[in-house]
Amino acid sequence: MFSRQKKGSAMSDSSAATNKTGDKAHRDPPTKPSTATPSGIEVPPVVTADMVREPDQGMPGEFPFTRGIFPDGFRGRLWTIRQYSGFGTAEESNERYRFLLDKGQTGLSVALDLPTQCGYDPVDPIAKSEVGKVGVSLSNLAEAEILFDEIDVSGISTSFTINGTASIVYAMYCAVADKQGVPREKLTGTIQNDILKEYVARGTWIFPVRPSLRLIADTILFSNEQTPRFNPISIAGAHVRDAGCTAVEEMGYTIANGLAYIDELIRRGGDVEKFARRLSFFFYVHMDFFEEVCKFRAGRRLWAKLLTERYGVKDPKALMFRFGVVCGGSSLVGAQPDNNVVRVGIENMAAVMGGAQSIFTAAFDEAYQIPTEHSAEIAVRTQQIVAHESGIARTVDPLGGSYYVEWLTDQMEDEISKVIDDIETYGGVTKAVEDGWLQLKIAQRASERKRKVDSGETVIVGQNYFRRDDQNEGVAELFKLDPQASARVIEKFERVRDTRNDAEVAKTLAALETAAATDTENLMPYLIDCCHAYATVGEMVATLKSQWGEFEEPVRL
Repeated sequence: MFSRQKKGSAMSDSSAATNKTGDKAHRDPPTKPSTATPSGIEVPPVVTADMVREPDQGMPGEFPFTRGIFPDGFRGRLWTIRQYSGFGTAEESNERYRFLLDKGQTGLSVALDLPTQCGYDPVDPIAKSEVGKVGVSLSNLAEAEILFDEIDVSGISTSFTINGTASIVYAMYCAVADKQGVPREKLTGTIQNDILKEYVARGTWIFPVRPSLRLIADTILFSNEQTPRFNPISIAGAHVRDAGCTAVEEMGYTIANGLAYIDELIRRGGDVEKFARRLSFFFYVHMDFFEEVCKFRAGRRLWAKLLTERYGVKDPKALMFRFGVVCGGSSLVGAQPDNNVVRVGIENMAAVMGGAQSIFTAAFDEAYQIPTEHSAEIAVRTQQIVAHESGIARTVDPLGGSYYVEWLTDQMEDEISKVIDDIETYGGVTKAVEDGWLQLKIAQRASERKRKVDSGETVIVGQNYFRRDDQNEGVAELFKLDPQASARVIEKFERVRDTRNDAEVAKTLAALETAAATDTENLMPYLIDCCHAYATVGEMVATLKSQWGEFEEPVRL
């Protein structure tokens, strides 16, 4: 069951390409750098002013937002500093969150375990071995209350990396606010809630594509009214990037998914001028510094143009391409892990120069384990050093006006547009996913990327070049998950089921089932009622499955 997720895809490592004896390692590195970016854009030796298509990009905060969505950039407010964290029990994760906040983190980024992501309760036989392993177990409201114990949800921005059960986790968060006496309109943060990329990159899908799109529309429309400061979706290119895509494809697939969500919301009667304000995006930052910066500049510009031309959007706030990033992912490797500190630092600077609103920096050991407190603190300190010592946040779009940056932004925009056109020519994202066409495209690109690393065409320092006998030297501390964590989670789960009001649970689940059988009811109020009754994630998912069934992977010919 859980094998369909690319386990560890958030922080994967391809170092298996080289064995311990270095049989496949390349000992003589290239003497010249590649003249093309990883996306295949051939770079001229020198870029001059006449090569830039749009030399005047306007001012930051003005259409088409190439230079940033805010006039004062980070001068008015720094980006939100997050660390992706969550493991074992809600108690353990709560302790780690309070540790990170004490170290200067300014927002939470919650990792959920696979059973929670895939809609199984911890007592399910298929789930027991995975409880708490890649994130925190969050099966019901009682666990959510523990997770945010002594954390005022009105005063912290919280991001949830969750998709298949995103609407349920969002409902839990609303219920936590209700329990804390916090008005829902004060909630800030983001829930990833991007199911389209799950079908092609990670695998934590549950329901077929169309009812899944309905759930996403429900969360966005509900959030417009109930939690107007909370972003109900973070359209994520990050995971298709780690699955093998180039930077161009990452941005192209992400924008195409965003357009598909807009079309679904319009079908549901939503006001695009209103709900577009609540759309946000999520990417990985990899190691080609200038390509990453220009990826974000091009994406901002293209998104604003598409919303204006296709949907007639005029509200500047609805045209803003707001995004968060992870500095790390598959660019981190297990070999010589200390090198990852340098990689994350470079990526962090690219994210800032690209104008990210929220950044989390991967810990150097995340290529092979959950971070320790030591490695997590280094990751936080990396952002703080960039923010307060590097000086790059003093001015908006510090690379703007560089002939190379402006030229590469133009090239990226053109190539991203081609990716979107290819999808639309095929018949759109939904058809591409249902047919398996998009999955095949990504698999082919992943195979190409691996071939380039294995052959040495792509240089990975410490992995295929510059190897040493002790590749793991520097790993002073290993994270150890409490082997009794799963047992404690199950014990608490059984206690909740023994003490809750079964009649209320049955009533709320029946109401959810009836609403799911229609095509128009917004399911969020019903899910929140279920959470307040302490219905479990598994029970809510089973109720929805009874009406919608499950997604079946297409056969690839």
